Amino acid sequence: MKITLVKKILADGAPCAKCRDVQQKLEEHNQLRFIDRTLIADVRDEQSAGMQIARKYGVDRAPFFLVEQEGREPEIYTVYFKLVKEVLAKKTAELAQSE
Repeated sequence: MKITLVKKILADGAPCAKCRDVQQKLEEHNQLRFIDRTLIADVRDEQSAGMQIARKYGVDRAPFFLVEQEGREPEIYTVYFKLVKEVLAKKTAELAQSE
């Protein structure tokens, strides 16, 4: 499983407030270890990696998570708590079993 976090940079160059909040939650709950890569969707640069992924999957909200599993279509999560419940909780349990 590969998890990509896409965060937005606003027109004034500042990160979006919700992106900062989600980043903080990921850090507080030690969940960043499950994020394989982070891309930036810079609204000032339509060719930024995050903007390209957002266009490809038709996502207009940030932050969002792209969850890729072998043999399956990628899943998009635009709600942090849904990602935690459906994906990160499972990864945490798997990690605990392997220790």
